[in-house]
Amino acid sequence: MSQKKLKVRCWIELDDSRFFGPGRAELLELIVLHGSVSKASKAMGMSYKKAWDMVNDLNNRGPQPFVILQKGGQKGGSAVLTEFGKKFLLRYKDLDARMKALAKEGEDIMENL
Repeated sequence: MSQKKLKVRCWIELDDSRFFGPGRAELLELIVLHGSVSKASKAMGMSYKKAWDMVNDLNNRGPQPFVILQKGGQKGGSAVLTEFGKKFLLRYKDLDARMKALAKEGEDIMENL
């Protein structure tokens, strides 16, 4: 018997291009954890430039900023999620969890294939 698996990924698009998905959700979670875009990017194994570009895209294309950035000084810069960013991330994670639960139900249906 072959192994069957149903996978889903939740992406939000704006103007026909990807805006928010699993990678950006992880980046925001790591910004909360580390308080820094630099440290979050290192934890993801992502270049600092790519992480910075993702944060700028969220802040510029979103209806409100997601992250407040403070440029470095002696101890370096910092980053924190805005209230909007926190709420958006929680709602996205809830939606993603519900979609994964539906996919699990789909796997149960596929058992008969």
